[in-house]
Amino acid sequence: MSGSDAATPRPRERVVLAQRRGARQVRTRTEVQEQTEVGEALVRALIRAQLGLALRLALVAATVVGAVPLLLVAFPGLAEVSVLGIRLPWLVLGVAVYPVLLAVGRWYIRRAERTEQEFADLAED
Repeated sequence: MSGSDAATPRPRERVVLAQRRGARQVRTRTEVQEQTEVGEALVRALIRAQLGLALRLALVAATVVGAVPLLLVAFPGLAEVSVLGIRLPWLVLGVAVYPVLLAVGRWYIRRAERTEQEFADLAED
C-alpha cells in the first residue's frame, strides 16, 4: 500500500432500507388487529391520550364546582341572597352547575372523537 491509497477516501455508498429485499412494510391496521407489539403500543397511546383528556377535563369540572363553595365562604353575604324564594347557594349548586357539567361533557366527547378519528386515520395509512 502506498501513502496515496490511504489518503484517497472510498466513495460513499447510500443505503436505503426501503429498497432492501425482504424489508417488512409497517401496516398499522394489521398491527393493531393482530395485537403485535406495535399495535399494542398504538392502542396504549390512544388510551393514554383519552385518559389524559378525561383527567384534565375532570380537573376543570372539579375546579369550577369546587369554586362555588369557596366563593360563598369568601363572600358570606352571597349565602343570604334569595332568588324566587330559593337561597343562592342551593340555586347555584342545584341548577347552575349542570350546564357547566354538560358543556364539559360535550367538550370531552368532541375531543375524544377527534382523537379516535386521528387514530383511525393513522391505522388506515
